[in-house]
Amino acid sequence: MAKRMTREECNCFALRQAARFVTQLYERHLSQAGVTAAQFTILSRLADRPDATAAELSDDLVMDRTTLVRALKPLQRDGLVFAFAAGHDTRTLVYRLSASGARRYEKAHALWLDAQAEFEQHMKRDRAKALRAELFALTHTAAQ
Repeated sequence: MAKRMTREECNCFALRQAARFVTQLYERHLSQAGVTAAQFTILSRLADRPDATAAELSDDLVMDRTTLVRALKPLQRDGLVFAFAAGHDTRTLVYRLSASGARRYEKAHALWLDAQAEFEQHMKRDRAKALRAELFALTHTAAQ
């Protein structure tokens, strides 16, 4: 029988625990703009590169499409994100921030900067940068 692994040895446990902590920290700040951390990532992506399909968004954000669609619904309902038929295929939707979505993103971005600063107080800036590099390397390697 194999040795039983403790939670201190479990990569998944450590990452999920840290993810919950970080999500709670960011959501405490972002809630003042009326968005969740997941919604902020969508707004941020659309602010940088508008007219993305659901497939592009889910790939870029490493997000299940069902979860993405669930996060998009309140953004669309509140008039922050619009969906349009793609020029090349009317069955495909592309997503774009509305004017109020761009304003909400700017407000949320300022709050996100506060969350970043608080996170870096816990982690220290150099360690936070190294952690991001490792985590991005993990997701990029896994995607290939």
